[in-house]
Amino acid sequence: MLGAALRFAAGTATVAATGWLLRALQGSPAAIGASPDEIRSVAERSPNYRDGVFVNVDPASMLNLDREQQWMLLRELIGSRESARPRKPIPLAVSPKVDTTPLDLAASWYGHSSALVEVDGYRVLTDPVWSRRCSPSRRVGPERMHEVPVPLEALPALDAVLISHDHYDHLDMDTIVGLAHSQRAPFIVPLGVGAHLRKWRIPDNRIVELDWHEGHTIGELTLICTPARHFSGRLFARNTTLWASWVIIGPRHRAFFGGDTGYTKSFTEIGMDHGPFDLSLLPVGAYHPAWPDIHMNPEEAVRAHLDIAEAGKGLLLPIHWATFRLAPHPWSEPIERLLTAADSAGVEVTVPRPGERVDPTSSPQQPPEQASAFDPWWRH
Repeated sequence: MLGAALRFAAGTATVAATGWLLRALQGSPAAIGASPDEIRSVAERSPNYRDGVFVNVDPASMLNLDREQQWMLLRELIGSRESARPRKPIPLAVSPKVDTTPLDLAASWYGHSSALVEVDGYRVLTDPVWSRRCSPSRRVGPERMHEVPVPLEALPALDAVLISHDHYDHLDMDTIVGLAHSQRAPFIVPLGVGAHLRKWRIPDNRIVELDWHEGHTIGELTLICTPARHFSGRLFARNTTLWASWVIIGPRHRAFFGGDTGYTKSFTEIGMDHGPFDLSLLPVGAYHPAWPDIHMNPEEAVRAHLDIAEAGKGLLLPIHWATFRLAPHPWSEPIERLLTAADSAGVEVTVPRPGERVDPTSSPQQPPEQASAFDPWWRH
């Protein structure tokens, strides 16, 4: 039980699954996805794939705790519930909806890393997870702390669905299958992740698999797969599929989607090659000293934004917080720390409620030193 709890909470796969997890998986084996053998033929074409696994540009230390440290971490995860979870329901945007006409630059945050990004009239959905749990099981695993703000079938017509990697809080079988039926957009995924989709009977002609630095064009929209500092895996196997961040380029505007990542020197290179960006969606939550290289903390997210955006420009929208509890820190701590760090760095931040649409072109955001002008909904 300890091993599985650590896996769900920390997003790691370093400990063996136990009997209770196997029992919980009964009836939902398809959610695990493809096997390493089914993935290998695609993965082997990448220079980032070595000795049977994908590797980071910056080596990343993984969770490596002795038994006493594991128990201490588990106590952290189970304890401090008063601050770890909101005492009242997390407020959603009032009557959230997306207009029929997409904007030149906008984003609707649906929780965790799920967002609808609008760039020059194109709509891109990132890491959609609409299920109640981010888990291979419908009975165990991290559960939502707020409701889904918009039904999946209510989404407007999409131009692309972007996936950062295959962890359950970023790649959800039920949501992917639902989108395959309700949308016509292609699924743009890192190498190897397509095997999971094919396992779920997504047509091959709707899957585009890319390695780092490869791109795909849809009309005047360009999507580029860029490095992240993370790992992958859906049960026992780890790093058999690639993880990525994404560059979204339209004719006039650019956005960056960080997905799930630790801080990496690749951000500076991404900014030089593809920036500066008008909007960055960067992860700020689920950090812990036990896994410092695979999840950014809020201060590192500000640093990453400065790496990819022109000095003093670009809007930072925090993701990867408030929806699933994946680390022991208080649930709203990432935003308080982010606003403090952004204030010191002169970075412009927006903190939408789940379901809220941010339109930086028509309604400028408040500068960080005027954070009191935000509706601090996470404090209510």
